[in-house]
Amino acid sequence: MRQYLDLCQRIIDEGEWVENERTGKRCLTIINADLEYDVANNQFPLITTRKSYWKAAIAEMLGYLRGYDNAADFRAIGCRTWDANANDNKDWLNNPHRKGEDDMGRVYGVQGRRWQKPDGSTLDQLQKIADDLKRGIDDRGEILTFYNPGEFDMGCLRPCMHTHTFSILGDTLYLTSYQRSCDVPLGLNFNQVQVFFLLKIMAQISGLKPGKAYHKIVNAHIYEDQLELMRDVQLKREPYPSPSLHINPEIRSLKDLETWVTLDDFEVKDYRYHEAIKYPFSV
Repeated sequence: MRQYLDLCQRIIDEGEWVENERTGKRCLTIINADLEYDVANNQFPLITTRKSYWKAAIAEMLGYLRGYDNAADFRAIGCRTWDANANDNKDWLNNPHRKGEDDMGRVYGVQGRRWQKPDGSTLDQLQKIADDLKRGIDDRGEILTFYNPGEFDMGCLRPCMHTHTFSILGDTLYLTSYQRSCDVPLGLNFNQVQVFFLLKIMAQISGLKPGKAYHKIVNAHIYEDQLELMRDVQLKREPYPSPSLHINPEIRSLKDLETWVTLDDFEVKDYRYHEAIKYPFSV
């Protein structure tokens, strides 16, 4: 929790204003941030200086792992984060690749589960990784990437947290996640939960111990209409101790994640938090 607050303070102290063409807003911006999450000791990095809705973050990652490409599918599992990008993004609404209401296009999980090859067939990156990890194999290329520049025009949004690299040392699994851009007041709250969850769940279905998750952010920013709430409200609050995340031990395979798993299979314990803060969201 402290590293999150330190990053927010660093952006305020060191950041420079940058115009964001997509949103039409200015962002207070720094380059390069490195965060670490102690998954081995179940120190769940859920923000405590405001109420955080962790279920939607896990639901979104679950949708990515299933390869969802439609906001309605995300809503069905408890996540509404794609409603606006799928249906209110003017550029996407006018894009000939859009198939209709709620369509997201070839973003995130589509790339992870159905990467298009030149011969027209598809590559399932996640299945390859899951199979390798279950056999204790680390070929130094256990990489799940959603970043496909050749198909940016076929989706409603370029991926922000775009690549996840899994590594094995002994009987322990590690994760390094890369993010090109991060809306720190809103997005990082989600993203750090997702990095932690991704390592924890992949370790569980692989029969490995979870180690540390490393989260690397290139462009970390606070939008101008978020600055006052962050500086004058959230950063004035004292954080509480980290809660813990508990996963149904019956989840043992990627197939389980694809089929019967719901949010009822996840529980956060000992979560204390300050009252919610409603930060503006930029489409």
